[in-house]
Amino acid sequence: MSARSKARKRALDLLFEAESRGLNLGSLLEQRIESPVTEHPLPEYTRVLVAGVVDHWTDIDEALTTYSQGWSLERMPDVDRAILRIGVWELLHNDEVPAAVAIDEAVELAKEFSTDDSGSFVHGVLARIA
Repeated sequence: MSARSKARKRALDLLFEAESRGLNLGSLLEQRIESPVTEHPLPEYTRVLVAGVVDHWTDIDEALTTYSQGWSLERMPDVDRAILRIGVWELLHNDEVPAAVAIDEAVELAKEFSTDDSGSFVHGVLARIA
């Protein structure tokens, strides 16, 4: 697994934790940077991803609402919503990551951590946004 793939996985952990515990994502990121809960500090790309999602939250959710075709944000499983937010940030706000890579990485996270149908759902939404 590449360093960026691992960083995406750690970002997913933070987004999912913040949402499921009702925490502010920016505050949780700061807390984990200052006081890591594992022996390994957060990778730099995890910090970039999470900070990017926080900074562009409204734009990201607007894109998801527009392109998810019949799925409100509230109806999506929490993990899918977190994966999609990471993917949308990479698609729209990170010129270093090709669209195909952002989509493939998000689909792999969905296949590993969500339902059997989540990979195709995530792919469809991100492909429409791309």
